[in-house]
Amino acid sequence: MIERILLVVIALFPISEIVLAVMKRSRRGRARNEDRGSMRLLWLSIVVGSTLAFVAQWVPWGRFNASRSIVVAAALALMVFGLVIRWTAIVQLGRFFTVDVAIHTDHDVVQSGLYRYVRHPSYTGLLIAFLGLGVFFGNWVSIVGLLVPIGLGALNRISKEEQALLAGLGSAYESYCVRTKRLFPGLY
Repeated sequence: MIERILLVVIALFPISEIVLAVMKRSRRGRARNEDRGSMRLLWLSIVVGSTLAFVAQWVPWGRFNASRSIVVAAALALMVFGLVIRWTAIVQLGRFFTVDVAIHTDHDVVQSGLYRYVRHPSYTGLLIAFLGLGVFFGNWVSIVGLLVPIGLGALNRISKEEQALLAGLGSAYESYCVRTKRLFPGLY
């Protein structure tokens, strides 16, 4: 039963991201697009990482030494936890959330909710959800093959976002950066 739930979550994860990509693009005239190809690179890193993780699940020396039911439960918990963080961050950012890096003409620095603790909680959630997917494959090599490209794609994206936010919001965003970490409270 739990494996079926996990498979539904795994199937809905990319569907939700595709819907998000279609529905939450910035609108011309309301926002200045500063994406510079970072969305394309992030999607490419997701495809590459997912492919590597899928193939790597058969590497014999990387397999987990745990029962399949524990692996499935851990994968489900991580994926759901990550997606809850991601979608909570998206809702908390509200109309300022776009899938392409964009600065609205009336953009404010959101510092409440999850944004009180980290600057990019939607990426934190995304990385945790992908960690869950890596765990599902039951292989350490899959986790590395998945998270390295996606992590690099997310870091590139974060860099583009922060450059745009600093240019667009100035000292308000700069002082927010001093008080918060990028992805994980107290770490990074």
